[in-house]
Amino acid sequence: MLTQQRKAHILAVLKQTGQVVAKSLSEQLDLSEDTIRRDLRELAAEGLLQRVHGGALPASPALADFSGRQAIATDGKKAIGRAAAAMIRPGQVVFVDGGTTTVQLVRHLPPELEATIITHSPSIAVELVSHPRITVELIGGRLFKHSVVAVGASAIEAIARYRADIYFMGVTGIHPETGLTTGDSEEAAVKRALSRHAAETIVLASSEKLGAASPYVILPMNEIQGLIVERGTRDETMAAYPAAGVSVTVA
Repeated sequence: MLTQQRKAHILAVLKQTGQVVAKSLSEQLDLSEDTIRRDLRELAAEGLLQRVHGGALPASPALADFSGRQAIATDGKKAIGRAAAAMIRPGQVVFVDGGTTTVQLVRHLPPELEATIITHSPSIAVELVSHPRITVELIGGRLFKHSVVAVGASAIEAIARYRADIYFMGVTGIHPETGLTTGDSEEAAVKRALSRHAAETIVLASSEKLGAASPYVILPMNEIQGLIVERGTRDETMAAYPAAGVSVTVA
């Protein structure tokens, strides 16, 4: 089998089953595991999959920059944002992550809601400028331009001074085994800090992120409390999450 044929087969298996196991595929094709791993490395370098221990998972399309992500699954993000906004109670202190789905969250906050939103995202802060009753606290740091959020030691130090009731987390990959992932190590560190200083962490899970993986692990699934997913998400896709103790809300 030629290299391009092997790669096409790998991508077809990944699309059909949601994962590639190198050992199984090498046995199926009567090839060495080294050959399959080399193909996986090359496909990962092209951004076509995410290598994990023993094989590969789909690469998340949510790794595009902020402007590129605005065009992905817009209706689903609006529904998820609306459901997340409805979870916030008057008087709460809330961490809101950066991202296109969390923008939808703050756009759906009712005008009568009084609460404090703490964010490291200038985009989120600007969205709330005209909200009459929301107090906004902006966490500073080095601007990570790809996601338009503050990262670095100063951001993590500032986060440690807060105790939030709830944290709405954005990610680029969600997988029951790999956990919650994103495309930058410093961004992952900030998300971990936010989660650890909140009583509850809820992940906003638009469809393109489910079953996908990115290079940097934020947290395992058992360290969050809930997922908000789009209506129409297949039951078999979601079956593993309640088993990990994660509550699933359908938007």
